[in-house]
Amino acid sequence: MADANFTLVTEFILLGLTDHAELKVVLFLVFLLIYTVSLVGNLGMFLVIQITPKLQTTMYHFLSCLSLTDACYSSVFAPRMLLNFVERETISFSACIVQFFSFASLITAEAFLLAAMAYDRYMAIVNPLLYTMAMTRIVCVVLVIASCVGGVINSLTHTIGLLKLSFCGPNVIRHFFCDLPPLLKLSCSDASMNELLLLIFSGVIAVITFMTVVVSYIFIVAAILRIRSAAGRHKAFSTCVSHLTVVTLLYGSVNFNYIQPSSQYSLEQEKVVSVFYTLVVPMLNPLIYTLRNKEVKDAVKKAKEMKHIPC
Repeated sequence: MADANFTLVTEFILLGLTDHAELKVVLFLVFLLIYTVSLVGNLGMFLVIQITPKLQTTMYHFLSCLSLTDACYSSVFAPRMLLNFVERETISFSACIVQFFSFASLITAEAFLLAAMAYDRYMAIVNPLLYTMAMTRIVCVVLVIASCVGGVINSLTHTIGLLKLSFCGPNVIRHFFCDLPPLLKLSCSDASMNELLLLIFSGVIAVITFMTVVVSYIFIVAAILRIRSAAGRHKAFSTCVSHLTVVTLLYGSVNFNYIQPSSQYSLEQEKVVSVFYTLVVPMLNPLIYTLRNKEVKDAVKKAKEMKHIPC
């Protein structure tokens, strides 16, 4: 069966977002701008954190990892999507599998990173006296590595399941990237087990990461309300607003697509939502953290003045 994947279908055709020629030029320019802002913003955030001594803390190490993940994440989709606006894009079977594997690994790693950042804020606000001992550089590195390993395990599970399916035509993917649901619909084999694995893994990862965030913020809010000073409450809460915004945007859009029965699956709906979490959210993340975080804004201004990064 695995051999049939390669002998019967050697490439797929990505239809992209639209067939309307008049929209392609506009969408090309829009998404080129989004990708450029995303790449410059995330790589810029990563570099600023690395070169600023004041930002060498656990919270900002997590943020730099998140920025690097977003830069890689958006690069998985944007180049092929932009090319698809110029000409109909074909993608080899192996390249399609690699794209899906990269996407699933990075999106899962990002979910775990956001959960780790919530735990970091919990320790900083609820247990400030234990924070420096509990959230050491080693703990930060372990959590980042665990996030990456979790992403690879989740992605590898679905990728192996995908390779066991048989694809004998048609080979047209009505999407702008190789996502799992449209690929399963093209399979000649019974994909019910793959759909079940997708639902289970997505549900378990969503519950673990989202509940970590929710429980952390329940304790954080309780701790903030016990602060007598209004200025102290504002400062404590302001460190969490950016993270909560990013979590809401990413979790809301991803879970809307993947944690639902296949009978309710809508390809057109998924394409619209996919644009949001594959390209728009990675672009918004550095903007959200920069606009809401005084330390980051000051570091960016200082870095520009010192000409360490281009203005």
